Amino acid sequence: MNKYIGVKLIEAEPMTDVEFENSKGHIVLPDREPRDGYMVKYPDGYTSWSPKDVFEEAYRETDGMTFGLAIEAAKKGHKISRPGWNGRGMFVVYQKGYPQGIPCNKQTADAWGMNEGDLFICQPYLQIKNVDGSHSMWVPSINDTLASDWMTLE
Repeated sequence: MNKYIGVKLIEAEPMTDVEFENSKGHIVLPDREPRDGYMVKYPDGYTSWSPKDVFEEAYRETDGMTFGLAIEAAKKGHKISRPGWNGRGMFVVYQKGYPQGIPCNKQTADAWGMNEGDLFICQPYLQIKNVDGSHSMWVPSINDTLASDWMTLE
C-alpha cells in the first residue's frame, strides 16, 4: 500500500462521545461509559466525533505550528505569521504563480529583456506583507524554518 499524510484545517472542541451523540439528538443508554474525544467540524460544515488519542495524533492547534504545517496551511489559502516578528500586521501568503504565463508589463519586460506583453511564466512563491503595508517576495530564514510558533491568521 502507498503511504499518505493528511493536512487540513478543521475546528474542534473537547467533547465526550455521549455529549456528541446528545448534541445530535441521539438517544444514548444511561449506563454507557463516556469516552473522551473531540467534536470535529470540517470546512464543508460536516461534523463528527473523534476519540481523543486518534484526534491528538492527527491534529495540533494552529497556534504553535512547525514551518512545514504552516506552509501547508498557506497552500490552502491561509495567511501565516509568527508572533515574534519585528512588525505588527506582518504575514505570509502562498502565491500560485503563473505557470501558463501572464503578459508582462513594461517594468518586468525591461528588467528581463523581454517585450512588453510577452508571456512571463512565474512559478509559485511566498509573499510577505511588510510592516509598512508593502508586499514583497519572501524567503524564510533558518530561524523561521525551524520555529514552532507559526500560526494562521483570520
